[in-house]
Amino acid sequence: MNRDEILAELFRLQDKKYAAFQAKLIPTTDPGRIIGVRTPELRAFAGKLSGNADTASFLKALPHVYFEENQLHAFVISQEKDFDKCITKTQTFLPFIDNWATCDQLVPRAFKKEPEKLLPYMDRWIKSDKVYTVRFAVGMLMRHFLNERFDPKYADMVAALRRDEYYVKMMIAWYFATGLAKQYASILPYLEEKRLDEWTHNKAIQKSLESYRITAERKAYLKTLKIRRVSHGL
Repeated sequence: MNRDEILAELFRLQDKKYAAFQAKLIPTTDPGRIIGVRTPELRAFAGKLSGNADTASFLKALPHVYFEENQLHAFVISQEKDFDKCITKTQTFLPFIDNWATCDQLVPRAFKKEPEKLLPYMDRWIKSDKVYTVRFAVGMLMRHFLNERFDPKYADMVAALRRDEYYVKMMIAWYFATGLAKQYASILPYLEEKRLDEWTHNKAIQKSLESYRITAERKAYLKTLKIRRVSHGL
C-alpha cells in the first residue's frame, strides 16, 4: 500500500470522539494531526503492512504528518524480527518521534530477543539532543536491563542525565521506580545519596509508592527519603 492508500484506511477507521480524547493525552501534538484510530486497530493494520513490499516506501516518507502514521510506523518496526534490519529502521525513525506515546509504543520484538546487541547504541542515544531519543534509551534500559542483565553502570548512565524536558524526567523517574521493584538493594542508594535532581527524585518515590510490587515496609522507608522544601518564616 502506498501512503495515499494508508491514509485512506486510517481515515476509514477514524473515531472523532477518540481523537479528542487522545489530544488531551498527548498535549505536545497538534490536535489537527490526530485522526483518532484506536490502538488495537492500528496494531492490526501494522500486521498487514509488515508483510507488504510497498511498506518500505511508507517507512522512508519521513517526517509523517499524522500521529497515527507515526504510531503505525512504530508498530511495523516493532514486528520486525531481524535485529539488524530492526536497528536500522529504529535509528532512522528515532529522530522523527515527537510524542511520548509513539516513543513508548516502539517496542521491537527483535530487541527483546537479543538485548545485548543494543548496548553499543545506548551511549549515543542517551546523549542525543532529541528528547524522545533519550526517553527511548532510558526505556530500553528499563525494559531489558533491570533483570538478570542488570549492572549498576546502566543505572549510573540514567542517574547522570540532567535534562529539563518533562518527558525525559518522567522516564527517569519511571526507571528508578521500576528499579526499586526489581533491584531494590542496588537502586536504593541512588535515592539515599540523592543522586537525582529533586523533582525526579520525588517523582520516583511517588511512583514507587503507587507500585504493587514494592512491600509496605519498603514504601514506609521510601517516604522518609522524600526531599521536602523548608519554608522559612519571618
